[in-house]
Amino acid sequence: MKDLRVRLVTPADDGALARIIREGMDEFGICVSDEVPDPELRSISAAYGAPRSAYFAAEFEGRVIGGGGIGPIEGQPEEVCELRKMYLVRDARGLGAGRCIMEACLDAARDSGYTRCFLATLESMERARRLYAGFGFRRSAHPLPGSGHLGCDTWYSLDL
Repeated sequence: MKDLRVRLVTPADDGALARIIREGMDEFGICVSDEVPDPELRSISAAYGAPRSAYFAAEFEGRVIGGGGIGPIEGQPEEVCELRKMYLVRDARGLGAGRCIMEACLDAARDSGYTRCFLATLESMERARRLYAGFGFRRSAHPLPGSGHLGCDTWYSLDL
């Protein structure tokens, strides 16, 4: 995708990314409500500013079109990370932006000393699952304790 830029998230991206994530969750039927808020959506840049965490925004022609991040999983060994909140606007899917975000996330994971990456998704997210498989992620039979993805029905892991 020409003119695509993947970069670390900034506070200026927080609103656009929260909207993209909420729209993606709504599209795929992932439960999101004000009654059960996701604290990371209040400020993605702050949530992923912690050590061994990173979130990347994908920008095309000056517009944020999606993002994805990595971070530790509570209660898991320090060498295990999770791919989190990887979403793209509908018109950007299938154009290579997801691949660029994934490369940035996996590079950041390796640079942070992680040796295994876990993710949770939905069976209905076919394009995403093909992307994960293309990077070598292997399907897991069950979720990883501590990941907190109660609405997901499909899990993957990758040895970095």
